Amino acid sequence: MPRAASRACLLECGLNPTASAPARAASRAAMERIEGVAVGRCASSPYLRPLTLHYRQNGIQKSWDFMKTHDSVTILLFNSSQRSLVLVKQFRPAVYANEVERHFPGSLAAMDQDRPQVLPGALPGSVGVTYELCAGLVDQPGLSLEEVACREAWEECGYRLAPSDLRRVATYKSLRKLGLETPQTAFPSKVQAWPPAEMGPQEGSEGDKGPEGAGSSWARSGVGVTGSSQTMFYAEVTDAQRDGPGGGLAEEGELIEVTHLPLDGAQAFADNPDIPKTLGVIFGVSWFLSCVAPGLSLH
Repeated sequence: MPRAASRACLLECGLNPTASAPARAASRAAMERIEGVAVGRCASSPYLRPLTLHYRQNGIQKSWDFMKTHDSVTILLFNSSQRSLVLVKQFRPAVYANEVERHFPGSLAAMDQDRPQVLPGALPGSVGVTYELCAGLVDQPGLSLEEVACREAWEECGYRLAPSDLRRVATYKSLRKLGLETPQTAFPSKVQAWPPAEMGPQEGSEGDKGPEGAGSSWARSGVGVTGSSQTMFYAEVTDAQRDGPGGGLAEEGELIEVTHLPLDGAQAFADNPDIPKTLGVIFGVSWFLSCVAPGLSLH
């Protein structure tokens, strides 16, 4: 999607970053400055482990490849001071690699080498940037899901929360591909913004509209790769609770931009297929507008 079109979509939906214009420009430039891209085999990782499950189903021997990954939490934040939902924006390497493969078919097929190989096609770093909910892995023993969520809200968005501030929305199987979540929790059909689970796995990418009649929004998803669980929490915050810059941990190499989505543009944002976002964002917006917004005084 052309940058001008992307900016127009965001302005139409009223999405406002929290930082000043110069700081925002510097952050975005750093986030999208992607160079020296190469891909190689993942020999080992603390985050995922490829395995094959062998089993017999209805008398037929089968096998299925999958990834063992950590469970995770995600947090839908509503800033009542600004009447907006708090989102994060960051570069996802797996999304970028998939976009390279989509534009240059076969780019990843020949990467089964011991040494990293330079990708044949170069794309701007912006194609790997997505809008997401604040989220994090459950990878520290001894911490509850609520404690992990509070830690992520502080690190990524700068908000101080206590576990008692959180409302658990849902726990679902995080059926991931490319590191993005796929909620499968039911909510009222009048606000459903993506095809229901019974329609089967839906696949899409930035700029894809999806099959006609499959729903107004089209976002990245995938099924069958990992069966880890993800728990979504909701919390209402105020400007007074934001006493940190957010943006992730610099020592871990995180570059995260915090943005505010005004409620009057939230549904348009969720429905807009030209804005790259996760299904978690679409689910979160739809859940909020259905279950929380009706009880708010928005005047």
